[in-house]
Amino acid sequence: MKSIQLVLPLLLLSAVVPATLAQTSRLLVAQKGDKSLAIVDPAAGSVLASVAENGTTGHEVVASPDGKLAYVPIYGNSGVGKPGTDGQNMIVIDIATQKIVGNVDFGHGVRPHCPKFGPKDGMLYVTTEIDHSVSIIDPKTLKIVGSIPTGQPESHMLILSHDGTRGYTANVGPGTVSVLDIQARKTLAIIPVSGSTQRISITPNDRWVFTADQTKPQLAVIDTAAKKVANWVPLDGLGYGSATTPDGRWVLIAIPEKDTMDAIDLQTMKVVHSVPVGKSPQEVLVRPGGKFAYVSCTGSNQTDEIDLSTWKVTRSIATGKGTDGLAWARSR
Repeated sequence: MKSIQLVLPLLLLSAVVPATLAQTSRLLVAQKGDKSLAIVDPAAGSVLASVAENGTTGHEVVASPDGKLAYVPIYGNSGVGKPGTDGQNMIVIDIATQKIVGNVDFGHGVRPHCPKFGPKDGMLYVTTEIDHSVSIIDPKTLKIVGSIPTGQPESHMLILSHDGTRGYTANVGPGTVSVLDIQARKTLAIIPVSGSTQRISITPNDRWVFTADQTKPQLAVIDTAAKKVANWVPLDGLGYGSATTPDGRWVLIAIPEKDTMDAIDLQTMKVVHSVPVGKSPQEVLVRPGGKFAYVSCTGSNQTDEIDLSTWKVTRSIATGKGTDGLAWARSR
């Protein structure tokens, strides 16, 4: 009887701990129209707080690897390539206290936009498109420690390879993708894609990079080894933000003009599922574990949660005016 009494509490503890960790994870949503960042409780499906950015305005966000801090580049009051203000700083928000605790000043207007953490070196990489570069920031000191030239204007979005050796930027106006050597801090290649391109994602094995053609309803499939477009996936409308699932089975892409999120089977490179979502979907985020995806819908000021086993929206969360960039702050 004593051995049973000892085992049962351990079993109960092991069941409780993962649930507790899951409940403290947070979904971060850029409220572009409200000039703030929404901190969302994904378990309750509600906004816990909207933190004012004290700037105009953040479009994208990334969480620190330990899930404690959010980094929001302050881009400006216009879209890429359009006239408007040129943001020159990035704020740091403590997710638990819901307060700004740090700031990075780039020194001049650079329209900082897409932040990513290096999977190996822990550095923070941020597109600084007016300088035609990706800036490298030490998150411990909040100091700029270097930059990588992209060789192109309007380097708006960035993705990093999982092995930490390569970076890829979607250069909107030129319609190209720059391939970056992260360690050497140089441009390796510039890949022509189309007249204009937007957003970018990569497979878990780093074999394929995807970016959406903004002149035709198709998704470019870039072979990272060959450094060229290897295939095109036809879409129902112009694509936008995309993300791949951790198992390497699907690439999910927002189709703003159709108000859908499409799922492309990576084995056949064809659209297999089309999920109706809110108005003008922008960004797709796959939740760790790969069971759910979140889609920001800027036209209806909501973020939709999608069950990837049923391909249905399980709920819509009101996430503020101009809902845009998404990030997951995972507790450790």
